[in-house]
Amino acid sequence: MSQPLDPKGAGASSTGGTSKSEAETGLERIRNLFGGGGDGGGGGARGGPDPEDEEDDGMLRMSFLEHLEELRTRIIRIIIGVGVALGISLTFTLQLWHIVVQPAKAALIANGYQPTLAQHSPMEAFNIIWFKLPLVCSLFIASPWVLYQVWAFISPGLYKREKRFAVPFVMGTAGLFILGGLFGYFVAFRYGLTFLLGIGVGNDVVTYISITEYFDMFVNVILGVGAVFELPVLIFFLILLRIVTPRFLVRHSRYAILIIFIIAAVVTPTPDIFNMTLFALPMLVLYYMGVFVGYLFILRREGRSFPWEIVLKITALLLLVAAGVMYLGITYHWFKLVPHWPFFAR
Repeated sequence: MSQPLDPKGAGASSTGGTSKSEAETGLERIRNLFGGGGDGGGGGARGGPDPEDEEDDGMLRMSFLEHLEELRTRIIRIIIGVGVALGISLTFTLQLWHIVVQPAKAALIANGYQPTLAQHSPMEAFNIIWFKLPLVCSLFIASPWVLYQVWAFISPGLYKREKRFAVPFVMGTAGLFILGGLFGYFVAFRYGLTFLLGIGVGNDVVTYISITEYFDMFVNVILGVGAVFELPVLIFFLILLRIVTPRFLVRHSRYAILIIFIIAAVVTPTPDIFNMTLFALPMLVLYYMGVFVGYLFILRREGRSFPWEIVLKITALLLLVAAGVMYLGITYHWFKLVPHWPFFAR
């Protein structure tokens, strides 16, 4: 017979790691999702259950075939949503292409080259501009719908109080994905491309870029950075499922930092340390943002509150100091705000 769990419930362990009850609760969520919940000691094993959890004793249980049917339905709806977004993208294809090609033109001009791309075959421009580009754009446009379908698929295995995260999950995940794409477009890709094209300047190198090579590199960076920006969502769900705790993530953050720099070295289009750091710093911020959001969730689950008043006062003070520094720089040291990184220069 299985031993009963800790009567205190599945909270964070005092040592900062993940207790046995936490791990079993997280695994139970996963079993519930794939039809393995049942009554085999799932609800009765936890001492002092949440009242809302008791209301959900009859939560939806599905067999394996029912899950497959539900998965098929969600996939069909995702395809329909992406198809609608694809139709919208095709309507504005030429305008989208002018936006996509802008970093190439800026990088070529910055290095003294003609701001044009090369076409190697008759079908190359058609395949890129009228097929691949609308498809990629449709992924960004349809991302909220796709993520909603993903949430709708996993929600039957969650408790009522966990289903409240539907709207934050969809908006946060889609927003971070789009924000990552914008960061890749306006910062990471532009600097990486300018650096790469500048290597051949003055070395008897004639530079021209094919449409296919440019677009493939563009998509790899934009989608890669967009996916990396989902790190807070991943961390939050690991905490939600009680697989890890915020204290555990902070204690082992040195390993996370190492993994983040390895990912940055893979995603960045250039081998230099500057661009790799440019990728890694936002990822570090996102990592600790995810830990902080998970910590807020733990406090709410335990009935405690976060000292927002003190934090807001400190934040306001820091903003005032930063504003004062900017004022002094603009007034006495000839600094000015510019529409590109670092946004504050002479």
